[in-house]
Amino acid sequence: MTATIDLTVLKNPLRGHVPEGLGLPPSGWDPSQFHRHLPGYRETPLVDLPVLAARFGVRHVLLKDESDRFGLPAFKMLGASWASYCALEALLQERTGQPRASFGSIEAFSARLEPLRPLALATATDGNHGRAVARFAHLVGLEARIYVPSGTSAPRIDAIRGEGASCTVVDGTYDDAVARAATDAADDCLVISDTSWPGYDTVPRRVIEGYDTIFHELLHQGLDAGLPMPTIVIVPIGVGALAAAAATYFRTNSWPVEESSRPPVLIGVEPDTANCVMASAEAGHLVEVPGPHHSVMAGLNCGMPSPVAWPMVSTGFDWFVAGGDDLATTGMRLLADQGIVSGESGACTIGALAAVSAGAGHDQGLRLRSDDVVLVLSTEGATDPPHYEATVGRTAAEVAASGA
Repeated sequence: MTATIDLTVLKNPLRGHVPEGLGLPPSGWDPSQFHRHLPGYRETPLVDLPVLAARFGVRHVLLKDESDRFGLPAFKMLGASWASYCALEALLQERTGQPRASFGSIEAFSARLEPLRPLALATATDGNHGRAVARFAHLVGLEARIYVPSGTSAPRIDAIRGEGASCTVVDGTYDDAVARAATDAADDCLVISDTSWPGYDTVPRRVIEGYDTIFHELLHQGLDAGLPMPTIVIVPIGVGALAAAAATYFRTNSWPVEESSRPPVLIGVEPDTANCVMASAEAGHLVEVPGPHHSVMAGLNCGMPSPVAWPMVSTGFDWFVAGGDDLATTGMRLLADQGIVSGESGACTIGALAAVSAGAGHDQGLRLRSDDVVLVLSTEGATDPPHYEATVGRTAAEVAASGA
């Protein structure tokens, strides 16, 4: 039996019609087609987990496994690459008058950037987004400057530097690192942030658009495998960019819902020390959860939601849940037992599912049904290998080799 997980549950009081807030990608271009032309692209797996479905008393547990995306242990390259590409194309047009060209290869695009050099990309991160920006910068031959909050683990810093980027530790929270990165904006530096602030929202919108590739993939994967449509979707929330992509896809697109089923319930998961989206929903407007934010769910340690993501997240999600570190560690162990490598910020979705199946939120109406098809997003692999091994009792390689 899984130990009881303490979970704070909020039925979203702002749930309503999701506004048409994102619009189309620039010139109507499709981020998923762009991603298919990047080196190392492949669809990440959609895994059916019948053992966990039986354990939680539901029809299916489906997991979108983002532990290896373009050779990086997280999904963030989808948003970072698309946003960087769009920002660079806009800068090319502004400075050289070059019309936007079809993206054929990373080498050809890198050659087109010659008139812009020297140029850097900068961002703040808890680990995964910054490493993804650094990877894209390396692919196109640009400098990368990455800022991380104090307390960021050494393995995550080393991984960023391993991409050829500088990595500066900022004395403060993730939000302090965001403020520091913003000061680098200049003629020779583009800031590629996944959160927004007044006067800066185009790049974060492109980040959200980039994540749409996940949902396009899983739709076709599910249909090809003959799987039913999800009735519940569980998403980890940091600043809200991925959650905004999920809300936009499931609420405003033509998501194919069977006549006998119902639109999926969206549940967002946060650390209880950085539950800024939950706090904002409860307040009815954006609020900040002050740091320090010390959850092991490093990618979710955000004190302020992204204003550009907020309209979609606040109206599109049905429930917000928040928990402590056991939310992550329980999920990591449950998935490791199934041969799935999932890090702290990814496995919290399974931890939340375990908590709800054990009774958390039942008194507020959050319940599972025996015919539910639950889709969980596991957004990262073992991004902190020593902590992963200490938590699971095996290395990531050993878990992956175990098969399910």
